[in-house]
Parts: sequence; C-alpha cells; structure tokens
Amino acid sequence: MGSPVYIQIHNQLRENIESGKWKVGQKIPAERELAASFDVSRMTLRQAIQALVDEGILERRVGSGTFVANRKVQEKMSGVTSFTELMQASGKRASSKTISYHLTIPSQTEIEKLQLPAGAKVLRMERIRYGNDVPLCYEIATVPAKLVEDFSKSEITSSFYRTLEEKAHLYPGHATQAVSATTATEKIATYLQIKRGDALLRMTQLSYLQDGRPFEYVHTQYVGSRFEFILEK
Repeated sequence: MGSPVYIQIHNQLRENIESGKWKVGQKIPAERELAASFDVSRMTLRQAIQALVDEGILERRVGSGTFVANRKVQEKMSGVTSFTELMQASGKRASSKTISYHLTIPSQTEIEKLQLPAGAKVLRMERIRYGNDVPLCYEIATVPAKLVEDFSKSEITSSFYRTLEEKAHLYPGHATQAVSATTATEKIATYLQIKRGDALLRMTQLSYLQDGRPFEYVHTQYVGSRFEFILEK
C-alpha cells in the first residue's frame, strides 16, 4: 500500500526545503496555490502542512502565512553544558550582551541555593545571549563572589565555564532544572526583539561542580519559537 496522499505531499514539501528551493524564513506559496499544483483538496494540503509545522520545519504566522522555520536550538537536559558549547554544538556562534554586572548581598534564596556562609557576597549578572546574533534568551546568573574573585569581567561574561576549567581547574558536574511557560513583559520583549506577550520558556537552574558544590544559580527566559529542550531519561 502506498503512502497517504498528504504524506506524499509532506515529503515533497520537505524536499523543497532541504534542496534549498525554499529558504529559511521564506514564505511558502498559499494553500490554494499548492493544493492546485498537487491536484488535491485544501484539506489534504493542510494535513501535509500541519505535519511539517508539528515537526518544526514550517511555522504559521497569524495574518501572514506559513514560513520555513529557523531550526531551533536543542538542549539535552542532562549534565551541565555552557551556552557557548551549546551554540557550537548547534553550529551557531555564541555571543552575549551584559546588561548589569555587580557584587551584591545575596537574597535568602541565593544563600540557601548556593550554600553561602554568613556575610558572603555574590556576583549577579544580567545578560542577553545570542546565537548568530539572534537573541535567544535573557538570563540573570548569580555566582559566589569568592569563586570568581581572581577572574576578570571579560573572562566571566564571555565564557564562564571555560574560565572555571582553564584558570581554576574546576569542572561543572550536574544541575537541577525546572522549566515552565511564561510570556514576555515589555522589558524582556525589548531585549529579545519579540512582542510583549509572546511565549517564553522559563528555566531555573542550579549547577554544581564535580565535587558537589553549587556554583551557579540562573533564571533564564528563552524565546519559545527559537529554542526547545530535549529531555533524556
């Protein structure tokens, strides 16, 4: 038995994308035009398009049409991976913009999460992270000040994990992570070049060194249309 018609159309549409006939970000022809070219009903054509949308290959934009989607960055939520390493694995160039950077008194939550002694201070950084100059997430990272007292600001903000490994011979181990859905505020929308109310993935992560010490507490908001998490068991 042959494949259902909508699967055959799905495969042809995907081939158009993979062959470069339709480029990333390009709007594909209207459903009416495609249905006529395949000599099928619009309902069958929509099945094929929806399958590609579900796979993340196409994306619908309300009032604009259907476009070839940018490939989302994927993060396997096991172990600890730096943002720079994550971008490299995705074939993207990592960069960041520091919004704020200062030593401060930790909150009670930060004291508890980072197991800080009395009187300890923390370094708190507010950054926008980019892949190929496209803003992917907004983050607030908190680390024990004593841990980074011998590092320069550029060493910390450019690639904190690499600096830890190369200068202090400290190696990230595991992390605990919590992910939830939220929407962009006016401030975050401006930072991430999206619209207020757009979908965001919010992650709170506590990272530990291989010796078991917590070293980084991070709140991150990822642009939902540009990032996805892959869970491993």
